[in-house]
Amino acid sequence: MHVLVLGAGVVGVTTAWYLQAQGHQVTVIDRQNASGLETSYANGGQISVSHAEPWANPSAPLKVLKWLFQPDAPLLFRPRLDPYQWRWALSFLTQCTSAKAAHNIRQMVNLGTYSRSQLQALRKDAGLEYDHLERGILHFYTNPQEFDAALEPTRIMRDLGCDRQVIDADRAVELEPALNAIRHRIAGATYTSEDESGDARKFTQALAKRCQEAGVEFVHGTEVLGFDKAGDRILGVQCLNEGKHQILRADSYVLSLGSFSAVLARRLGLFLNIYPAKGYSVTVPVKNQDAAFKVSLTDDEFKLVYSRLGDRIRIAGTAELNGYSRDLNYTRCQAIVRRAAEIMPEAGWWDQAEFWTGLRPATPSNVPYIGKSHFNNLYLNTGHGTLGWTHACGSAAALADIVAGRTPDVDFTFSGL
Repeated sequence: MHVLVLGAGVVGVTTAWYLQAQGHQVTVIDRQNASGLETSYANGGQISVSHAEPWANPSAPLKVLKWLFQPDAPLLFRPRLDPYQWRWALSFLTQCTSAKAAHNIRQMVNLGTYSRSQLQALRKDAGLEYDHLERGILHFYTNPQEFDAALEPTRIMRDLGCDRQVIDADRAVELEPALNAIRHRIAGATYTSEDESGDARKFTQALAKRCQEAGVEFVHGTEVLGFDKAGDRILGVQCLNEGKHQILRADSYVLSLGSFSAVLARRLGLFLNIYPAKGYSVTVPVKNQDAAFKVSLTDDEFKLVYSRLGDRIRIAGTAELNGYSRDLNYTRCQAIVRRAAEIMPEAGWWDQAEFWTGLRPATPSNVPYIGKSHFNNLYLNTGHGTLGWTHACGSAAALADIVAGRTPDVDFTFSGL
């Protein structure tokens, strides 16, 4: 069967890999001139099963109100005359109960654990190098209330098989000596030894090369405009390539266009409750090897993640719900640098920061859409929010099973629209 995958980010490329491994002819199309150049380009770098607490939780509404007029807030809602933004926001509020948060944690932990094991097997089989480290992820808290609020989600994750251990400041510094300068400020921490980190762009581009070697065709510089359809079938994808309109046809199609999946789906009469959450990252060269961390870190109070990528440091985080603009807000960029330099002043050359922003495809629950749509040859693999890198391999392996008519080997509620 010929399958056309829309999107060459980390989710689209991993989907292509698993589909070709099951014997399908696969074509991937993307508007960029190479794979992994949009939201996968400079994300936080964590493979973080332990980052499974959804944004929508009982404490979120008051925090969002507090942050509404704070320009460097970790989560910033910019109201617009956009019905899809408001529909997303109202759905988000309905997800902020303890019961729904616990359900969503279960979904994300199960998918994350499965995905991490798939990544480890793929890395070995394909021989991929992408500045990955297998040193775990350490969440540290400088606010006692934030630490206390993390204990119940951590317990739920442990019950689901994510070995996230609660530790004190001394143990945190023992695991990551780079935190010694703020030992007196750490109210508590958690550590998940099985989590990992690595460069998502390098991974995506390395895997795309392996895909090509296996026979996958990549059509870059091609913008998806819409679909040809008849009844419950997709007949083709309307595209624009170098100013020329064309229709690409296949037997089946996979929608993996990140935040833009929702826009394309609406042209088919499908509603995907996905809204772009603009995230920021900072990349700097390592200044002092001894002062720079090697365990990947999560600063939960400021919603920042830190990953060591070879001789580079990557710090990413914050979310801005403000439409599809990717303009840099330098107030938010400088807030990230300021916090990182405060935590580890000698770790990086902070005055050489490279800034980046990307649109995370966020659902109100943080749970992605994976599965078959009500078009019998259109499949969804999108809406992964902040966890696209974490969930990519598991989502792709599961979707390949669904395309083949098999039940995926993971306890997860797959979408059917």
